[in-house]
Amino acid sequence: MQVTASRCPAPVPPPGSRGIDEILAAARARLDRLDPERAHLAYRRGALLVDIRPAAQRAAHGVVPGSLAIERNVLEWRFDPRCPARLPQAVDYDVPVVILCQEGYTSSLAAAALQDIGLHRATDVVGGFAAWRIAGLPALGPTALHRASPLASPVTAGPARR
Repeated sequence: MQVTASRCPAPVPPPGSRGIDEILAAARARLDRLDPERAHLAYRRGALLVDIRPAAQRAAHGVVPGSLAIERNVLEWRFDPRCPARLPQAVDYDVPVVILCQEGYTSSLAAAALQDIGLHRATDVVGGFAAWRIAGLPALGPTALHRASPLASPVTAGPARR
């Protein structure tokens, strides 16, 4: 007899724990989430558009021109104005930050984390980059991932000869 996941009892969660659906709902309840069009307008008005997707995902699906690529694992350190590892743009707690992920799930958690450190204007894009693309907003790519060339780059190779 084959045992399937539907026949196995669910483990009992530890007291006080919350499931990811509860955590996501709590994060989103704190955010003024933006649809792609509103996010684009906020970006054009000076908000920082931060793409937290991994490099491989950005290469596979494309990017928003001018967005900051800050992978999720270092986001709080780059935006906490108290942190020595902060970005030059992380000047204070009033900086408008719009987080973008692929589909709008991880970005909600990330925006709530930025609010936890005091960036009260942090939010995210409903539907993520996928919705941005569908809305026909500016995007570049996808691009092929490639290995670094063994040849020197044009910047370091010296002047071109004719």
